[in-house]
Amino acid sequence: MKPATQDLAGGLVLLSIAAVALWQGADLSAGSLRQIGPGFMPRVLASVTALCGVVLCVSALMGRGAMMERWSVRGMLFVLVGMVAFAMTVRPLGLAVAGPLAVIISAFATHEARWREIMLFGIALTAACIVLFKVLLRLPVPLAPWLIGY
Repeated sequence: MKPATQDLAGGLVLLSIAAVALWQGADLSAGSLRQIGPGFMPRVLASVTALCGVVLCVSALMGRGAMMERWSVRGMLFVLVGMVAFAMTVRPLGLAVAGPLAVIISAFATHEARWREIMLFGIALTAACIVLFKVLLRLPVPLAPWLIGY
């Protein structure tokens, strides 16, 4: 019985992400359940990610699964560029521009993208982010400083 190398690789990636998150959040105080500190949620999320990675690795070693396929560099590249573009444009151009821009750039990761759906998804996702971050959470995320000044 051969291990499922694709699942094993995915589990190892999750374990790596969890290790980096725990390392980066080590200086943050977790607090207690009565008074949660700034490091509580990062540790919880990193622990859940690590648990998922362990489960995926164990299930890959115990059973048969998909063998490793060729990786698509195009997909990883365009998703990474989309995230970087969002990070670089959210402050100067605002969420109204950075959101759809990230979705559009990330859509180049696949040949199967339907541009009408991508545009609708970008607008809907940006609207949801505006409602969540600006209206409900009242975070100081710029909406469109070039247009409305904030």
